[in-house]
Amino acid sequence: MSKQEIIQQAADALALARASRQPIAPLATKFDLSGVEAAYAVANANTRARLASGRRIVGTKIGLTSKAVQQQLGVDQPDFGMLFDDMEFASGSNVPMATLIQPKIEAEVAFVVTRDCPQHSPSYAEFLGSVGYALPALEIVDSAIADWKISIVDTVADNASSALFVLGDQPVATATLSLGGLGMAMTVNGRTVSTGSGAACLGHPLRAAHWLARTMAERGSPLREGQVILSGALGPMVPIAAGDWVHASIGALGEVSCRMV
Repeated sequence: MSKQEIIQQAADALALARASRQPIAPLATKFDLSGVEAAYAVANANTRARLASGRRIVGTKIGLTSKAVQQQLGVDQPDFGMLFDDMEFASGSNVPMATLIQPKIEAEVAFVVTRDCPQHSPSYAEFLGSVGYALPALEIVDSAIADWKISIVDTVADNASSALFVLGDQPVATATLSLGGLGMAMTVNGRTVSTGSGAACLGHPLRAAHWLARTMAERGSPLREGQVILSGALGPMVPIAAGDWVHASIGALGEVSCRMV
């Protein structure tokens, strides 16, 4: 079997797992798939299938921004996944669990690209000129791999384990914020379950987002005006279930919430 056939079979297996809500074994076990680039090839195959079905890319997410999680998975840099139009919800929404398998949730800083990033790998200053606003956000992560027993290959291939996201209502100009020092507290049904700060995202959320901007430009897909960047978890992710009310407060960015239904 050729490498391309293996990649397509892995992509099909992930797509079926998500459609049926039946998790599968780790990809290295099931398909002898190894290496981050092979994993991105699997993710790209499913991205193409989603676009062909009429979905639109509205942004990009960063994963593995925690040094502890990177060490756990044996990598030295983050990963990324695509955000599609049917993944987005507004703060206060009822968020359906009908497509989720084993979801968890985390609080993040979202950025809005207000000017196309350069085609080349942007400098930090060039990147800052492309990002105008920040919002509080919740990301609902999910895995098609049974019991979340994932390697770097599994999470990258599975669109960086991204499922849905919730954006706060009021954008704030990034120039007015001290993002590295933002404090975060997230509650589920009124109980505090996760705390953290902006420093959890590679030391600063804008630094994490700059990594993404450079990575996407180097891969021929620079960030575009109007796209959303989810810059990485500010604290530990926690499991969620139907009926849960999730609320996060992120310093000067304000609040964001949703109910899982």
